[in-house]
Amino acid sequence: MTSHPRRITRALLSVSDKTGLIDFAKALSGYGVELVSTGGTAKAIKDAGLKVIDVAELTGFPEMMDGRVKTLHPKVHGGLLAIRDNKEHAASMQTHGIKQIDLLVVNLYPFEETVAKGAAYDNCIENIDIGGPAMIRAAAKNHDDVTVVVDASDYDKVLGELAQHSGMTTLELRRRLAAKAYARTAAYDAAISNWFAETLKDDAPDYRAFGGKLIQALRYGENPHQSAAFYKAPGARFGVTTARQLQGKELSYNNINDTDAAYECVAEFDPRRTAACVIVKHANPCGVAEGPNFLEAYKKALACDSTSAFGGIVALNGTLDADAARAITEIFTEVIIAPDATDEAIKIVAGKKNLRLLLTGGLPDPREKGLTVKSVAGGLLVQSRDNAVVDGMTLKTVTKRAPSDIELADLRFAFRVAKHVKSNTIVYAKGLATVGIGAGQMSRIDSARIAARKAQDAAIEQKLDFPMTKGSVVASDAFFPFADGLLVAIEAGATAVIQPGGSMRDDEVIKAADEHGVAMVFTGVRHFRH
Repeated sequence: MTSHPRRITRALLSVSDKTGLIDFAKALSGYGVELVSTGGTAKAIKDAGLKVIDVAELTGFPEMMDGRVKTLHPKVHGGLLAIRDNKEHAASMQTHGIKQIDLLVVNLYPFEETVAKGAAYDNCIENIDIGGPAMIRAAAKNHDDVTVVVDASDYDKVLGELAQHSGMTTLELRRRLAAKAYARTAAYDAAISNWFAETLKDDAPDYRAFGGKLIQALRYGENPHQSAAFYKAPGARFGVTTARQLQGKELSYNNINDTDAAYECVAEFDPRRTAACVIVKHANPCGVAEGPNFLEAYKKALACDSTSAFGGIVALNGTLDADAARAITEIFTEVIIAPDATDEAIKIVAGKKNLRLLLTGGLPDPREKGLTVKSVAGGLLVQSRDNAVVDGMTLKTVTKRAPSDIELADLRFAFRVAKHVKSNTIVYAKGLATVGIGAGQMSRIDSARIAARKAQDAAIEQKLDFPMTKGSVVASDAFFPFADGLLVAIEAGATAVIQPGGSMRDDEVIKAADEHGVAMVFTGVRHFRH
């Protein structure tokens, strides 16, 4: 690729986000670039004391139809699309009085932000940009001759080249900016099409597109031989994408994945009711607990499986305080994520320079609608987010004995956690804390056994007389296909069970529970998580 430099003599600027605009326009003027602009952008440039030509002067037509039509004109698009070295194009420009436009600076109407604010339908429609994407695509197509900028962060790159190449840009830069321009319009159209699908309640539109803006290029993916990057999708869901990282090393692919899993799980617990702590390792909770404060919640969560918690992710559903910070920093932890933190807690965490502290500004709503996307060979699997919460479910007692109030509280707790554990899932809980978790096994009975064994290991480590599963409750993310898995849980000491129900052998499972005096409730809702 040759540098193929092109001088910028005329620039068209039309931006909704005016960050850095005036400094950029002043710098362009310094290179003798003629400025053309529209509406509010033109006013801002004029108010800064710079000479600017209104696009209406260029086209000979005023803005009309509430600004819907202003740049859709041959004198704009001809100036962008004309190939400079093509004699026929040059002749057409001469015949029709079209002047070349060498630089286009456009950022689009804030459609994504408008939707995120919950604006009315008509307001969202009016924030769909038409002229902007048309100009961007035209300039990007003709990048051999035209420089296109869709992001204020690229102003310095353009100015750097103008300084280095005496008022010209190189083909290398123009190609990179053109690629970015097409990606931006693609992401913009994806946001619009997905908003339409949601508005129309169309769960399976004929075409699906997804887009996002780069947050961070990652060192590698799940493994060092894989490349990776982190993008923010449209929307305002609190989590890793909204977080401020106060300290610590750069987040890795696995850090981000695990931290998201931890934060989505802890968001199941209403901070107005209780303090909650989730510890995650390899995208699975290894300890979850509620408590009167975050210190107690963390201690209870850690007690479930302190071995797995080493090098894990800790998520809280409220403000990290000093007491909790001291306890969490006693063992090696990769990430702490919370809505906020006290100044004292921040100072304590600062003592562990490699520990990442993320503050998100809020909790995601577990009831919120949304989409999840998974890639398969040659395609995408798209589904609505699992936004079913146990508080909204009608629990049906199916055994002779109903659960006690204490058991019922633990059952609801356990089912909240089971939603966020890889299937097949078994969760033992006692005193609003997990005491054994079995995740991701091919058979439910193996998950029940592993969870019980984890509880036995914890009892040995903590020098307890018996595993905490004795007198616990148990949650299953899906129905028990046979009674064998239930019998393992009963043998481990479970006295009550929560499960979706729906097996052909429900009667057999219920009978086994009744024979052992165990209470069982059905939710009617399954929480598979693959």
